[in-house]
Amino acid sequence: MNNDERMRTGLLYNPGVAELVERQTAALETLYDFNATRPSEGERRAELMTRMFASVGEGCYIEPPLHANWGGQHVHLGHHVYANFNLTLVDDGEIHIGDHVMFGPNVTVTTAGHPVLPELRITGAQFNIPVRIGRNVWVGAGVQIMPGVTIGDNSVIGAGSVVTHDIPADVVALGTPCRVLRPIDERDREVYWRDRRIDVTPEELLALR
Repeated sequence: MNNDERMRTGLLYNPGVAELVERQTAALETLYDFNATRPSEGERRAELMTRMFASVGEGCYIEPPLHANWGGQHVHLGHHVYANFNLTLVDDGEIHIGDHVMFGPNVTVTTAGHPVLPELRITGAQFNIPVRIGRNVWVGAGVQIMPGVTIGDNSVIGAGSVVTHDIPADVVALGTPCRVLRPIDERDREVYWRDRRIDVTPEELLALR
């Protein structure tokens, strides 16, 4: 098994070999162009995103600056993904992001890790484990998602959490390490924040002008 195959299958590999560095540098050139766009250049941003990411759905918006080890080359975006500024994707391994996912500012999603053993780590050895984020997930500001994590559909990850293990669907989870606080329940159909009551339907929101 060669170094590239080891990189893609979760085994220890050498990230510093010339071929990988050349491919990574080319991807980062496109990311640089994306981050240099002006706010009025929405069409150019969208075009660059189709080149940057492994796949990208309709209606995705990422607020620059975006940071990504491989410029998004190993990232799969669903439809209508939104990311606030300073999203960091350590995308040496694959990251799968579902439809209608929202990221607050300063979120980090990392697939890469290094061995604890000093003799291995001094060589620069690395491994990559994919991350999967389900549909309609809200990831709060400053969250850190670690390698191998899966987050289920519709869940909310509270700001500042460090997600080290899988989170199921339809829950609110937070903390360091991140743990399930409660399910999303009937009260969430009545109150949107603390004691503020919902006074509009989804259909009415979409119709607002």
